[in-house]
Amino acid sequence: MKKLLVTGASGFLGWNICREEYKSWEIFGTVFTHPVKIKGVKIVQTDLTRYREFKKVFKEIGPDAVIHTAALSSPDYCQQNKGATRKINVDAPVNIAGLCADAGIPFVFTSSDLVFDGLNAPYREDDPVCPVNLYGEQKVRAEEGILKRCPGAAVCRMPLMFGDPGPAASSFFQTMVTAFREGRELRLFEDEYRTPVSGKTAAKGLFIAIEKVKGLLHLGGPERISRYNFGLLMMGVLGTRDARLIRCRQKDVTSAAPRPPDISLDSSRAFSAGYKPPQLKDQLAELLVKKIPAEKNFRLK
Repeated sequence: MKKLLVTGASGFLGWNICREEYKSWEIFGTVFTHPVKIKGVKIVQTDLTRYREFKKVFKEIGPDAVIHTAALSSPDYCQQNKGATRKINVDAPVNIAGLCADAGIPFVFTSSDLVFDGLNAPYREDDPVCPVNLYGEQKVRAEEGILKRCPGAAVCRMPLMFGDPGPAASSFFQTMVTAFREGRELRLFEDEYRTPVSGKTAAKGLFIAIEKVKGLLHLGGPERISRYNFGLLMMGVLGTRDARLIRCRQKDVTSAAPRPPDISLDSSRAFSAGYKPPQLKDQLAELLVKKIPAEKNFRLK
């Protein structure tokens, strides 16, 4: 069995990768502050920003491929903590790419749709990057450094993702589900557009990237949708009319990190490589029907 090293195994995407594919690979997952237990996965606690420490772990494992998901991904936090976040968001992935290049093994880096400014969607891989916040800038710098150190790397720009975050991470999706269940108001942007996929779907795309992809790849879903309409779609899947959705506008909200209005991804290249995200309604149904118990005024279809 080939060995796969997944960094950030306690994070949203790392958790979904480890849960989805543990039967196909011998998986080793790194964690930092949040040790987790995942069936079939060997968890290693290490600090990716300490190069010598991680290099020792890398050599001991001897991976046949690496998927790097570890990051500090809150745009607002990054905007206010430039120095601290650069180490994990830029320096660490470039260093790990170098180790993979030296070992001659595939390296997959998870970048972000936030490398774009949101003014010319949908975005293809060869469109110029123009981030509007520091997190997006860090991803751009990491992309550039990785492809310089490891030209054969797959740099996968990820869309908005939803689903099971695992025991240590969090997700906007869980906030929405809780609001639906408790009948609370839920304010959602009607002027922010993305091409979302579930964590499970994203994980499948990353495994395709290991085998088939070099360079930039977009792993967005087939549907462009606003956050407000995403909420309406959830209501339809759940078969409820009692959710209290309130339209609001991104441009009226002030946050530490600016947000682009439309960073929908054109993922035609990935589709041609065999990436086949189900329709959003079907991805939501798989998650919601299995995970959320039926309650009064909250029927499941």
